[in-house]
Amino acid sequence: MVNFRRNFLQLMGATALTAAGFGLGATEALSADVTLRLHQFLPAQANVPKNILDPWADKIEAESGGRIEIQRFPAMQLGGKPPELIDQAIDGVADIVWTVAGYTPGRFPRAEVFELPFTMTDAGAMSRAYWDLAEETMMDNDFADFKVLGLWVHGPGVIHSSKPVESITDLNGVKLRAPTRVTNMLFEELGATPVGMPVPAIPEALSKGVVDATVIPWEVVGALKVAELVKNHTEFPDEAIYTTTFIFAMNKDKYESLPDDLKAVIDANSGAEFSAHAGAQMQQDDAGPRGGAVEMGNNIIELTTEQAAEWKAAAQPITDRWTVEMDEKGLDGTGLRQRANELLEKHSSM
Repeated sequence: MVNFRRNFLQLMGATALTAAGFGLGATEALSADVTLRLHQFLPAQANVPKNILDPWADKIEAESGGRIEIQRFPAMQLGGKPPELIDQAIDGVADIVWTVAGYTPGRFPRAEVFELPFTMTDAGAMSRAYWDLAEETMMDNDFADFKVLGLWVHGPGVIHSSKPVESITDLNGVKLRAPTRVTNMLFEELGATPVGMPVPAIPEALSKGVVDATVIPWEVVGALKVAELVKNHTEFPDEAIYTTTFIFAMNKDKYESLPDDLKAVIDANSGAEFSAHAGAQMQQDDAGPRGGAVEMGNNIIELTTEQAAEWKAAAQPITDRWTVEMDEKGLDGTGLRQRANELLEKHSSM
């Protein structure tokens, strides 16, 4: 990640010097052969666009010598709703999208293996594992309709609630927003009443009492002002209770229309390394919003290993049920779990 940033800054400096040395005018310097529209669901000031998507787009523009321009459309400015993003990439409404795989339940079943409860400890390592498993099992199946640029997960999921949640029984009857099919299954199993909705809808849902709690990573808490809406935050030691899989995708026809040298620029900034960087960045960005909640005097509930063991045991039926579902669909849930765990162990030890 450090090298990614250092290279980016060096490249930007070199580009600026080159432009100055040749006396390029503003119009010439900004002209582009290709314009790409990047569409996503978070506000521009949120951590993912600010620290991952914008630096990625800036780097593409710089390495293409200005021949590629990437227009950024945050907060669904091109229209539609977050669950429509992946089809916008396929249909060409947008050229590039960042979205949650689970916003279209059941459409990307193999990716769900990384959302199973108490599986993730490090988002960078899991993002590498996600990319590797996708290359082995998903690119020609689940992801065949678009060009995959990156695949990653966020840092540890946290329960943010109006009333304290420490024991599993504290979830009984709680209306809780969860992001994906697997997480909805999980929290229903644990006694909550799941309410599915995209992340931008959380602040209004909390403020109006549509939900009593939500599960999101710390990194997006600041942008959504969740720590101002609820005062209790439940964290788990060791493995995270859940994480979410993301897809960063490009319209296939748009990618194929690029000349080879511009394809090479896109390719050089896509794949396993970028995915690992993005996952690690999201987990790193947990610290700021968490610190803000502490400064506000919010109640940070840090469960012990012994307490978490009860949650793990209660969550195990979800992993078992998912495995059976995948096996029944002919997707070899048992094999997917085994391979995902092998890849996680491999990348966690690196």
